[in-house]
Amino acid sequence: MSPVFAHGHLRLYLLVLLADHPMHGYEVIQALGDRFGGTYVPSAGTVYPRLAKLEEEGLVSKSADGRKTVYAITDAGRAELDARADEIAEVENGVNDSVKSLADGVRASVGEAMRSLRADLAASAQAPRGRTADEPVDVPSEGARALREVEMALSSFRQQVRADLRRRATRGTLTADTVTRLRDGLEALRRSL
Repeated sequence: MSPVFAHGHLRLYLLVLLADHPMHGYEVIQALGDRFGGTYVPSAGTVYPRLAKLEEEGLVSKSADGRKTVYAITDAGRAELDARADEIAEVENGVNDSVKSLADGVRASVGEAMRSLRADLAASAQAPRGRTADEPVDVPSEGARALREVEMALSSFRQQVRADLRRRATRGTLTADTVTRLRDGLEALRRSL
């Protein structure tokens, strides 16, 4: 699976979340999980070290609230968000792409599980009438499986290329020649199929 966040984007997204209101670490994890519709929930080992690094950089502060540690964005953190406002839109688009990709993967897995369950149930229902439960019933064709795999590969490819192109655009290295080469290459691939 490709990473959910491009390099450095989780760090920036944590600042975006904390800009809304202070949160303790578990709330940050829940907010990220909610943003991804439950398809991605970062581990504590992913979030807490980044919060600690943001604190070291003076971008967030932490305070004790009973047994919980609450993180809040600092003025320096808000200045960082202001300075990187254009990049925040890129991060949000990347999050949206990741959500779609993860949801597509979940949808495909659930669909395959349901087809398998239906086939097993149909086989069980047929078994008493002279059919064994091991005989395939209503199994999707090889072409249908291949199509699902292609659709997942295309979705993943699109997400990865889009992230790469956004990084190049941010660095100022995305040129019209790159766009032309990509368009021509995709057209050549389509024709070869």
